[in-house]
Amino acid sequence: MSANANTNKKIKGLNDLNGVGQNIYAKLIEAGYTTLESVAVMTPQDLSATAGIPLATAQKIIKEARDALDIRFKTALEVKKERISTKKITTGSHALDELLGGGIETRTMTELFGEFGSGKTQICHQLSVNVQLPPEKGGLNGKAVYIDTEGTFRWERIEKMAKALNLDPDAVMNNIYYMRAVSSDHQIAIVESDIPELLIKEPVKLIIVDSITSHFRAEFPGRENLASRQQKLSTHLHQLVRLAEVYDLAVVITNQVMARPDMMYGDPTIAVGGHTLYHVPGIRVQLKKSRGNKRIARMVDAPHLPEGEAVFLITDQGVRDAEEEE
Repeated sequence: MSANANTNKKIKGLNDLNGVGQNIYAKLIEAGYTTLESVAVMTPQDLSATAGIPLATAQKIIKEARDALDIRFKTALEVKKERISTKKITTGSHALDELLGGGIETRTMTELFGEFGSGKTQICHQLSVNVQLPPEKGGLNGKAVYIDTEGTFRWERIEKMAKALNLDPDAVMNNIYYMRAVSSDHQIAIVESDIPELLIKEPVKLIIVDSITSHFRAEFPGRENLASRQQKLSTHLHQLVRLAEVYDLAVVITNQVMARPDMMYGDPTIAVGGHTLYHVPGIRVQLKKSRGNKRIARMVDAPHLPEGEAVFLITDQGVRDAEEEE
């Protein structure tokens, strides 16, 4: 364990840093520095100039922010130990969990992409319930944040899933923090400001964004807006990844697919978002409809997991194994 482990537990925001009083904190916020990460990546000279604070203060703040985030060289053995300690959330299907290497990982962003009705939102609902289970049942005894960009969240599904697991539906719903994002700027603000404030107070172990690209696509149409859209989307995704790493929680995003007219053979669809979405998520899973309630999950990209497929069910009670229907 690093020497900064104790610091990580105490310092959750800029106002927790030594030497950051109300005056300095106000200047940092006014200059656009709202998170530890935004300060940690700056040079002392730039932070001093843009925030209007003394150079010595900027140096101290940057060092403390980097210590709090454990930004330093690590040995391969330390990386191995961190990976081994990664926690998992069950999806409700053993086959799907196995495809994912044991479930949805903490400290990682997992992307679920597929056409309408492929099961993306259903899995998100199920994970919001399952994260509240004790570890021996595949949960993390944690709460969930659910950012809904398309109005697809349904409390009725949460209630049925909770009852199927013999959980108190009202208690389960009370542990899911829901917000409807009305624009891309609002979506970004939720992740940059609202969630970090919530994480200081509540044991959130899962953040869901369903779906990640819908507002960006609607607000930045056409090739002339592509660069601006991708830049904003990339920053948004990296902020989500940083939250996953700093707070040891899981991030799950959903994404749509679009047709590839130039595709002559194989799957004629591709995930929306371009190369930005290809590179940021740590795990990418494609979901497809099958016969009846069956769905197929295909591991598209994960550096530590093999390619493969899993069949699972979307039932009235939630996500289950295909064998349960037989």
